[in-house]
Amino acid sequence: MPYSPIAATREFAVQHPTGRRIQAYEAGDPTGELVIMHHGTPGSGTIYRPWADDALARGIRLVAYDRPGFGGSDEDPGRSVARVASDTAAVADALGVEKFRCWGPSGGGPHALACAALLPDRVVAVAAVASLAPWDAPGLDWLNGMGATNADGFVIASESVQALRERLERSVADDHAESFESISPAVDVQLLEGEIGTWISAAMARGLTHGIEGWIDDLLAFVRDWEFDVESITAPTLVLHGRQDLSVPVAHGEWLADRIPGATRLITGDGHASAVLRIGADVHAWLMAQPA
Repeated sequence: MPYSPIAATREFAVQHPTGRRIQAYEAGDPTGELVIMHHGTPGSGTIYRPWADDALARGIRLVAYDRPGFGGSDEDPGRSVARVASDTAAVADALGVEKFRCWGPSGGGPHALACAALLPDRVVAVAAVASLAPWDAPGLDWLNGMGATNADGFVIASESVQALRERLERSVADDHAESFESISPAVDVQLLEGEIGTWISAAMARGLTHGIEGWIDDLLAFVRDWEFDVESITAPTLVLHGRQDLSVPVAHGEWLADRIPGATRLITGDGHASAVLRIGADVHAWLMAQPA
């Protein structure tokens, strides 16, 4: 039976200690163990229905939230990747939960890793799926193998905020017409033509409802100092990446897996969208297998 690709049993707002509003979404089992998902870039905390269905089946309380400047969350100008850890802590505090697991696909990967590094007493386990590595990662040719759409965007972000703003404004005006062309291998194209493409478009649209500030801040954060070291992560960590990924080349995942102590490495035959959207159940299974 056809169904909406977006699922949330509850939407709620959290007030950050600084007074900022954080818009959050919940699906799955409200009595289950908490898993916090960090959305991609650009995007929003809306939850893909198969992830919600899997969370319910596994007894997981799946929560996501809009990063600052996306969707219903207030901006946090100049934020670093690290600073999002305090937002995650605020969401968990609002739910009355001390310990939780987290994961992030694509642009959410660095933010999930930040939580593991900076909230070591709270994060039980973390998974980074098709995640970027730090911009200044030693020994990594950061742009090698990356499709032109993404590579050009990151270079511009590293050079000029105004040029970045103009580029993203054009992208929105063109309805992201060229967004996926240079970064989608055949394995992704098939998925993007179906329901998954509808979900991505809906998640992006919701995230950009009030403008592109969140998108700008994400890209700037990625090409600046993350303000934490992935080598400091002590929680069990899964690094999952598709070998055909043109959005974030597999070398990024390999670099992270090499640097994070004891990381579990899973390299699949996927691209970017396929790795991110087909493996929610695998990520949930791995996270829940890690003891609290």
